[in-house]
Amino acid sequence: MISVVILGAGNVATHLFKAFNTANNVSVNQWFNRNISSIFQYKNEVDITDDLSLLKDADVYIIAVSDDAIAELSKQLTFKNKLVVHTSGSVGIYDIDKKQKRGVFYPLQTFSKDAEMDFKNVPICIETIDKKDYHILKELAISIGSPTKKVNSDQRRVLHLAAVFVNNFTNQLYRIGHEITESEGAEFDLLKPLILETANKIQELSPYMAQTGPAKRHDKKTIKKHLKSLENDHHRAIYELLTLSIQQTHGRKKL
Repeated sequence: MISVVILGAGNVATHLFKAFNTANNVSVNQWFNRNISSIFQYKNEVDITDDLSLLKDADVYIIAVSDDAIAELSKQLTFKNKLVVHTSGSVGIYDIDKKQKRGVFYPLQTFSKDAEMDFKNVPICIETIDKKDYHILKELAISIGSPTKKVNSDQRRVLHLAAVFVNNFTNQLYRIGHEITESEGAEFDLLKPLILETANKIQELSPYMAQTGPAKRHDKKTIKKHLKSLENDHHRAIYELLTLSIQQTHGRKKL
């Protein structure tokens, strides 16, 4: 049985708690958050606290807070020589205070509190300084059904950067597409099969080979029509930038 204490109450912390709380060989000893009201609804399922000095003993302390708060929170922990990990893709392992055994337990997935999450689809990227700690974190990930991958800091950094492109930026493009369809009363839902097919296609093809569209084909007339139709300058600038990027990738350099 691996015992854990969760620190933080955001999307990642909430989903980890739910996963750990139903795992057979994991015990969530405590859940900390500075604003205890954020986790008060779970008070009948786990011991909750807003006082760092009252943290219980555990095998692993998981810091799941905003990136900027990780280092400071780790410094405020009153104990020493415990395995303390964070869940960030971009924060260094050495940002955790040196009085602790340090590690990273990075779930490479997008999390929303109200969306169900199957951890079988959440690869956990693990980084530790001590090999013994790696095996504990790997067992912890396996206990919730997650595939695991041992990574170093540089690999984790570029994975997180790439994730911003394929998830956060892509979602913003969905939002722009939604705005464009709404402007003429068209149904955004008609685009959902296309979105799914685009995602499914790269399971078999590289993104380079999967690329289609007017930019790749260099359909000048279509591109000009699209640009003329875009009344929002911000949307037009994004269209031009991405068109140029596709053309440069596929041997075209002019709109």
